[in-house]
Amino acid sequence: MLQQKIPATVITGFLGAGKTTMIRNILQNAGGKRIALIINEFGDLGVDGDVLKGCGAEACTEDDIIELTNGCICCTVADDFIPTMTKLLERENRPDHIVIETSGLALPQPLVAAFNWPEIKTQVTVDGVITVVDSAAVAAGRFADDHDKVDALRVTDENLDHESPLEELFEDQLTAADLIVLNKTDLIDAAGLQSVRDEVASRISRKPSMIEAKNGEVAAAVLLGLGVGTEDDIANRKSHHELEHENGEEHDHDEFDSFVVELGPVADPAAFIERLKGVISAHDVLRLKGFADVPGKPMRLLVQAVGSRVDTYFERAWAPGEARGTRLVVIGLHDMDEAAVRAAIAAAV
Repeated sequence: MLQQKIPATVITGFLGAGKTTMIRNILQNAGGKRIALIINEFGDLGVDGDVLKGCGAEACTEDDIIELTNGCICCTVADDFIPTMTKLLERENRPDHIVIETSGLALPQPLVAAFNWPEIKTQVTVDGVITVVDSAAVAAGRFADDHDKVDALRVTDENLDHESPLEELFEDQLTAADLIVLNKTDLIDAAGLQSVRDEVASRISRKPSMIEAKNGEVAAAVLLGLGVGTEDDIANRKSHHELEHENGEEHDHDEFDSFVVELGPVADPAAFIERLKGVISAHDVLRLKGFADVPGKPMRLLVQAVGSRVDTYFERAWAPGEARGTRLVVIGLHDMDEAAVRAAIAAAV
């Protein structure tokens, strides 16, 4: 009775691929569907939820947006996700569709498998898993293997004897997909786009459909209503971690840290952004996102950074009584020097 269950779409993708922008577009073009959102924010500042709450879509009110901020959703399924889903299903006005945005650091497989829990399986089905890819990053070789370099450095760094966990995470998100969205295609040319297609296809044995997008603009009718029932096929989409454990292998995963930097007003946003690029490059920051207070401006400046690429726009007006300020979430590997990054960002204002 698949059609009687509430469909749930899982949207995953690496850091900064454009998941939140895509969801915002879904909400603004939902065609009257009541959509509930579950957002797995990574970090202490619910930036993504705040952005989505400001979208003004009638299909999704603030009560329909649920943020899970207690860690990666793939690690807190039993303690966090299952109770959240149960409460959502107990509502009098149940949603027509559920959209789940995973953290850019999450494995989709444990989350999809959770839909087989008895109290959920009878009421909800995974309509499809959508993996969003930052085409510009892939075209620049962010996830490409450089075997010659690995061989040259292997003598001095034994950790390079295996693939980077970041690359494995990228592949795991592709492996789980029913639909792959090659986003940000406006930032590369035709040859670059073809190289991205080839690179993505080479990473997985399954061959899900691939579509192209600019600025996360994909019709809701394309993303919703896939009708796959992915939870029934998740055993065929195993992650590297699962496969390695089946083979009895031990494996170390990179650990990620995040922290919030709170600052005062930013008088010169353009100069601040240029200095931020230097901080990101110098300290190997994976992701930076948040809001800035620009004096004399009635709206908050949204800041989203992936690598050296930083996007900004005035997102919404400061609410009455809302304390103005600049708040940025910084995400990096566990060995990132937090004190140095904090000092560098503060000096950039």
